[in-house]
Amino acid sequence: MTGKELWEAFIAKSKLADCAYEAWVFGMKADLLAHLVATGEKTATASAHPLYELEDEPLPEAGEYSVILDGEENAVCVIRTEKVTVVPFCEVTAEHAWKEGEGDKSLAFWRDVHEKFFAECLREAGLEFTPDMKVVCEEFAVVYKP
Repeated sequence: MTGKELWEAFIAKSKLADCAYEAWVFGMKADLLAHLVATGEKTATASAHPLYELEDEPLPEAGEYSVILDGEENAVCVIRTEKVTVVPFCEVTAEHAWKEGEGDKSLAFWRDVHEKFFAECLREAGLEFTPDMKVVCEEFAVVYKP
């Protein structure tokens, strides 16, 4: 099922007026992360704030909808952003790491994986990772899955 098809099914079932949404794939381990979202194990994500600034892209906002895609861009579920905070990387909490649902869910695991991921993404954009770099922390809820 495509992202558009899943979105249209969600709109029809929820009787929600059609509104804007984005369809996207998690950067690394897309299939695993999409599965964790669909099963409710993953209820949060984080992204590098400098990349939003570089691309002049608006930050996510509470109330926005997204269609989560797997690694082959098949639609998995629809989520609604519930909360967005921006904090330095070094101040991301253990609670947020747990909500991301990855690995052993510890803050140490989260920091290790995300520092490597952010450093690579930033390097590709000509930027450098620092421990005080701002991180966009999103919490979300699954609102529809086929």
